[in-house]
Amino acid sequence: MSDPTRAALKATVDPDSVRAFLRTEPEFLRRDEGLLDELGLKVAADNVIDFGPKALAKAAAAHKREASVRQAIEANARANYSAQAQTHAAVIDLLDARNHSDLARRVDEMAKLRFGLAAGVMALEGPSRVPAGWCALAEGQTDLILGDAPIARMGFFAPALPLFGDQAETVRSMALVRLAIWEPRREALLAFGSKDPEGFTPDMGTELVNFLARVVERTAERWPVL
Repeated sequence: MSDPTRAALKATVDPDSVRAFLRTEPEFLRRDEGLLDELGLKVAADNVIDFGPKALAKAAAAHKREASVRQAIEANARANYSAQAQTHAAVIDLLDARNHSDLARRVDEMAKLRFGLAAGVMALEGPSRVPAGWCALAEGQTDLILGDAPIARMGFFAPALPLFGDQAETVRSMALVRLAIWEPRREALLAFGSKDPEGFTPDMGTELVNFLARVVERTAERWPVL
């Protein structure tokens, strides 16, 4: 049927009249096998119209979409559960640290082994001594690195690459979290580097890295910096 013909029919046929006719003359539709075929329907038994191939294809497509959404939700739930399990294990590892240098080593191992990252680094502003295994920062450098982010910065920030030492060339995204340790307070950073450009992005939530930063912060305060 051509488009002009369809337009003419729409202009002259009243849908309510068609419905009323089919209600009063149901046999008209059941007897017209050609029309049923065009509609993707077929008569299966008395007073029953079965779904034909077209209708079944639509139903199958809808089911596939629902299954895809369900699988995505289940995958996300599994990923969240895995991340929580790894985080709990990481906290236990960090709390077992024996000193500042051991804590820095454990942060790096946690990043690499538990979360598949390129590196995990602890950095501390001067001018006093910096523990072995920590990166030394100039005074005020924490604020410069974090910029407008008061607590955490996610994404790629080239000036922060030197924090990662010999792993800097592999880092494509990073999570940078502020630490405040001891009294009088000394500014510090917990930095995670990822080889994946999408590993840390500006729109990503910071709850997990903030939680780990607070654990590192409290653990580091066990020992004074001499």
